[in-house]
Amino acid sequence: MSKTSELNPDEPFLKPIEDPDDPSAKQAYAMMRQYFGKVITPAKVINARLPWDFYTQFYSQISQLDGKLKLKPEMIMLIRQRVAELNVCLFCIDANRAGTILASMSQAKFGALEKYRTSPLFTEAERVALDYVTELTKEKKIDPETFKQLSKHYSDIEICEIVYLVASEHVYNITNIGLNIHSDMLCDIAKKRNSTTSK
Repeated sequence: MSKTSELNPDEPFLKPIEDPDDPSAKQAYAMMRQYFGKVITPAKVINARLPWDFYTQFYSQISQLDGKLKLKPEMIMLIRQRVAELNVCLFCIDANRAGTILASMSQAKFGALEKYRTSPLFTEAERVALDYVTELTKEKKIDPETFKQLSKHYSDIEICEIVYLVASEHVYNITNIGLNIHSDMLCDIAKKRNSTTSK
């Protein structure tokens, strides 16, 4: 029987590495168990198979750059979540939403993201940005009129940040989709953590 015929559509295509040889990976696994209560699947499937330090530094730099953007944290997460939902990256949809829970962002707004064009929870500027993000993700190109509308609400720097967010979210999405990595139920972990800290 070929390896392909044995694949389970509900599991990662590559077997997770539970006990990596790399000392840095072992340390990172321990930190994830402490933070999440588990080692996240992308780390076990992807990171553990690539040069650990270089690959994790790459992801770390994306995260660090997010913290230096002029866009507000909620807008950053709205863009990332919209891209993940359009690409149907189950891991990222869950992980991004967990991040919004831990950051105490409006869950009503993230719950209404699919209906951002008509929901009163969104500002005109947010709708325009999400239109741009949606078009870029779906069509892989932008109509000049869409860009014109975006430029009415955002500076040149902010526009570059929006493009960067779409592009970098695709890195996460395609990596997980390509290896059939699904949700790690991180939202449930985030909700439990928030309920524990609020007591």
